[in-house]
Amino acid sequence: MAVLSFLVAFLVMAQATIGALIATPIKYNYYEEQCERDVEEMVWSTMHRIVAMQHNAPAQLLRLLFHDCFIGGCDASVLLADNSKNETIEREAIPNRTLKGFNFIDMIKDEIEEACPEVVSCSDILVLATRDGIVLAGGPYYPVLTGRRDSKESFFDEAMAEIPRPNGNISETLRLFSLRGFDERETVALLGGHNIGKIGCEFIRPRLSNFMGTGFPDPTIPFDFLEELKRKCPENNNTINNMFSERIARSLSESAMSYSQRLSAFSSVGASFDNHYYKTLMRGRGLLFADQQLMANEKTAAVVIDYALDDGTMFRTEFAHAMAKLSDFGVLTGSKGEVRCSCSHLNSN
Repeated sequence: MAVLSFLVAFLVMAQATIGALIATPIKYNYYEEQCERDVEEMVWSTMHRIVAMQHNAPAQLLRLLFHDCFIGGCDASVLLADNSKNETIEREAIPNRTLKGFNFIDMIKDEIEEACPEVVSCSDILVLATRDGIVLAGGPYYPVLTGRRDSKESFFDEAMAEIPRPNGNISETLRLFSLRGFDERETVALLGGHNIGKIGCEFIRPRLSNFMGTGFPDPTIPFDFLEELKRKCPENNNTINNMFSERIARSLSESAMSYSQRLSAFSSVGASFDNHYYKTLMRGRGLLFADQQLMANEKTAAVVIDYALDDGTMFRTEFAHAMAKLSDFGVLTGSKGEVRCSCSHLNSN
C-alpha cells in the first residue's frame, strides 16, 4: 500500500512538472489581467510620439524585428548587449551592425516598466512597436498575439550565416525563407517592407562599379538608373529615401484620436505603403540586388507582377498575413526564457 501511495504521489508530481514545462500559447490581450494599464495602448502612444520625432523609426523597427525573428525566432535575442557565456553577441554580427531602433524599444520598455514592472517582455514590445510603426507609416494593421518571453541566449554565428544578404541571389533568399516556413509568395510580400525607410549607399555602391568583383556595374541596372544611383550615392555614408509620406508625418503631429480611431485612420492611408516597390522591380529599378532578383525567378516574378498590377490591396493584405506569421515564429513561452527588466541585458540570477 505504501508503495502504491508513493507511485501515485510520484505520478502527480511528474504531471505537475510536465505541465509547468508545457509552453503556454501566445494569445490576444495576454497582459489584460496582469497590468492595470492597457499595454498595447502604451506601446501605441509611445510609438506615436517616436514616429512624430523620427519618421524613419518604423523602417528601423521593421528591420530590427526581421533580424530578430529570422535568427532563433522572435525572442529579442538581437537586443542583447551582453550574454551569460561571454561570447560575441548577435547584434555585433556583420549583418546586424547597421541595425537601429534599439533606443525606441528601450524608451517603450521604460514606460511600461513604470506601470507594470517585470511583466511585459521585450520580444512582445518589439513585435507590437513594429506593427504600430507600420500602421503609422501608412501600412496595414494586423492583430498581434502576445505572451512571448525573452531569450537568455544570443546567436552570433547563426546571424553571420543566415540573415539574407542585400547582394544575395534569389535561390539563396528563397532557401533561407523556406527554412523558416515561408513560401515564394510570402517571401515576396515580406520583402515589400522595403517600401519604407532609407537604404544606406554602402549596400548599393557595390552594384555600381565593381559588381561581384567584376570591375564593372551590375549589368541588370538600366543605364539611366545607374547614372541616377551614382549621383545619389557618391559616398558610402549617404542614404536613399524611399516612399515615406509627408502627409502621414503631418497627420502624426496633428493627431489626437483614440487608439482604435488611429488604427482605423492610419490603416486606410496607403500613400507610402503601396505597391510602388513592385512597380520599380518590373522596370528593373530595384535598389538592392536581392530585391531585383525577385524578377529572376519565375514564381517570384509572377507574384511581383500580381502586386504591381493590382491597386495595392492584394500586397497590403498578404503583407499583413505574412507579418503576423513572422511575428509568431519561434517564440518562447511558458517557463522558457525570461522577461527581461532591461531589454539590452539579461536579468541577474
